[in-house]
Amino acid sequence: MLENIDAVLFDLDGTLVDSMWIWKDIDIAYLAGFGIPVPEGLQEDIGGMSFTEGAQYFKDRFGIPDSVEKIKEDWNRMAWDKYTHQVPLKRGAGEFVAYCRQKGIKMGIATSNSRELVENVMQVHGLSEYFDCIVTGCEVEKGKPSPDIYLEAARRCGVSPEKCLVFEDIVDGINAGRAAGMKTCAVDDNCSRTSEAEKKKLADYYIMDFSDIRREEG
Repeated sequence: MLENIDAVLFDLDGTLVDSMWIWKDIDIAYLAGFGIPVPEGLQEDIGGMSFTEGAQYFKDRFGIPDSVEKIKEDWNRMAWDKYTHQVPLKRGAGEFVAYCRQKGIKMGIATSNSRELVENVMQVHGLSEYFDCIVTGCEVEKGKPSPDIYLEAARRCGVSPEKCLVFEDIVDGINAGRAAGMKTCAVDDNCSRTSEAEKKKLADYYIMDFSDIRREEG
């Protein structure tokens, strides 16, 4: 899997850390504050949207009176404690990151989440020093499935797209990596289990967790 790969680019939520469940809980609590029930399929609808795109979507769809910046601030506040105390790394992720660094492979994070929460969870798990860049969806023109975020991460790592391997847990993210001309590896996650067959069809590789790669690589 890592043959001819000079950079590994990770999505964060549901890929590097087990956190997708948090956002469903936050959506329920946030919309309840406005007396709005969560509609069926909301998580799929907002898929790979950037933090800003997601906030704008909520504002438009649900008629939220607050500004986009206020919505983002509220989400960050609601998620902060959970990311600090309740979000574990995916199984084998810490060891795989250390292995990549040992092999001289550059690493980046390309996430739809906010920079504040990304930096928080990286610090909590002692991973900040391993990554060459963090790119958020708010820093590029279009969120996933557009390739913008992965192309920018590759640029910041100084690696051409065809030498990059993307790890993703959702279909929009896999399609973003593919559109960027990169190899893709789908990661199993409870919250995207319903799209498992499509993930396997789209991605070059599929893993249950990162220890699968270490066994392959020896």
